[in-house]
Parts: sequence; structure tokens; C-alpha cells
Amino acid sequence: LMFSTQFGSTGEGADTIYLRPETAQGIFVDYINVQKTGRMKIPFGIAQIGKAFRNEVIARQFVFRMREFEQMEMQFFCKPGTEMEWFEFWKAERLKWHENLGLGAENYRFHDHEKLAHYANAATDIEFKFPFGFKELEGIHSRTDFDLANHQRMSGRNLQYFDPETGEKFIPYCVETSIGLDRMFLSLLSRAYTVEELEGGESRVVLSLPAPLAPVKVAVLPLLRTDERLTGKAQEVMALLKYDFNCQYEEKDTIGRRYRRQDAIGTPFCVTIDHESLEDNCATIRDRDTMAQERVPIAELRDRIDAKVNLNNLLRNL
Repeated sequence: LMFSTQFGSTGEGADTIYLRPETAQGIFVDYINVQKTGRMKIPFGIAQIGKAFRNEVIARQFVFRMREFEQMEMQFFCKPGTEMEWFEFWKAERLKWHENLGLGAENYRFHDHEKLAHYANAATDIEFKFPFGFKELEGIHSRTDFDLANHQRMSGRNLQYFDPETGEKFIPYCVETSIGLDRMFLSLLSRAYTVEELEGGESRVVLSLPAPLAPVKVAVLPLLRTDERLTGKAQEVMALLKYDFNCQYEEKDTIGRRYRRQDAIGTPFCVTIDHESLEDNCATIRDRDTMAQERVPIAELRDRIDAKVNLNNLLRNL
């Protein structure tokens, strides 16, 4: 499955090289350097994100299967004999992480491997219910000491860990979590995109992304663009919010059409400035998913929106 290419200034003297099929090996060869410079004690993990390449015969299903993709991997180093305990720990932690995105716990399941890879003594996949069925989203593997032991054997470099508490030296075992960022993006899009039927035979396109993951957090909309008082007040609100959130300011078309455009790109909240805003210094905040509207003092907008869209709030639930 590895891509090969030629490296060199001339064709005759070129060497055959291979594009990496995973990001893991970079972690393994640098693990002892990271451990020593970071003064880390086992157990600890190293995570990274980067490009990986696989010579897929058929690349298909949008971004589900590609020859070039983004991979997010973590290698968690532990003492031999404890790897299965950590394997179960990371199974639970990773499933909880996915479920906390808000796409529905029923759309995830584990699928244990019947045949194990040559480096593993346990392996499972977290599968997601895509429109084309349950498919792998993330792999979790207990890789034993296969990688580190072979890097040590082939390089002649000592990759043993010294335990300062027991005085032992050993090659750590490793539990790996590996997820394709493109597949996670596809899982979000496939569940978030809906066409909602409304009263009167109308419909609206809604991208119901989890609010912390929405690219645009809030849209600021003056009710009428022909009234300079409303547009001026809306610009003030935009100036208040734009340093804390990714905002859009929009005044073209009717307010209903602007709502629909923001629904379609997944903006969780629309803040509308109307004539009442000039008198009471309040704005109407509209929820994307429920279309419910609420009057909120402009001074409270930042905190009200932040409570819903801040990624920290999502992570604290883990």
C-alpha cells in the first residue's frame, strides 16, 4: 500500500523512496528524545497530526478513502504488562470524545479485529454510521514493543526507558489511537446537513454542526440596511464581538433570507438589531436549530454566546 517515488538529481542515480503510510514512526524514533527533554515518566503519550499516503486502488466515497489524507495519531507509552489496562482505558476515552461531539451515541460502535496486525496483541475500531453504513472512523491498537524494539535492533541505539523509582530498564509497550481527520470531517458533515420541511410547504437547509466546531459562530444583522441608525448600531455590536468570535456582518436581502444563508453554513446564532434596540439597548438572538428568538441586553451577548460556542466547555464534559 506504500507509494514509491524516485529521489535524486538524475534518473540513473536516483534512489527509490517511499511516502509514509502513517505518522507513527516519527514518534517512535523521537520518543526517547521527547521523554528526556520533557523529563517525562511512563506512562505518557505523544500525539501529532500530519500527512499520510496510501496507494489505494480505488479512492472513493468523497473524502472517506483517499490516497493523501490527514492523520491524527497518539502513541501512549506504558510499562509492559499494563498495556491491556491502558488499551481499555483509551477505548473508553476515545469513544467518549467522539460521543461528546453531539452526533448521537447510537451512531458509534466498536468493532474488534478478528485478525491482528503483526505488531499488535489487541485492536479495535470505533465505527461511525455514515450514509453508506458503519465504517471505521478511528483505530485503537496495542502495538506491544514491536516498533521500538525493531528501531533499537536496526539502529543500534538504546531506546530503553529507565524507571527512576524501581531502577528497571525496559522497552515500553505502546497503545496507539489513530484517526483520519478527513473521515471525522465527513462524519460531521453527513450528520449535520439536513433539509428541514417548514410550514406552508417551504424548506430550509441547516448545517447543524456542534456550536464549538462551527466555523462562523455568530452573524450580526441589522433589520434594515436602509436605516443608518440600525446599521450603525449593528456595527457597534460587530466591533464588540469580533475579537472573541469569528463573526459575519450581513445587511443584504431580507432578514429571512439572511437567516437561511446562515443556517446553511452552520452559524449557531444570529444577532439582529431592530428599532427597539435603539431604545432598550437589547438585541434579538436567534438559535439556528430551534429558530427560537430571545431578547438579550447587548452587554450580555458575549457571555451568552461564549457559553455555547467555547470549545473549552465541550472539552470539560469529557
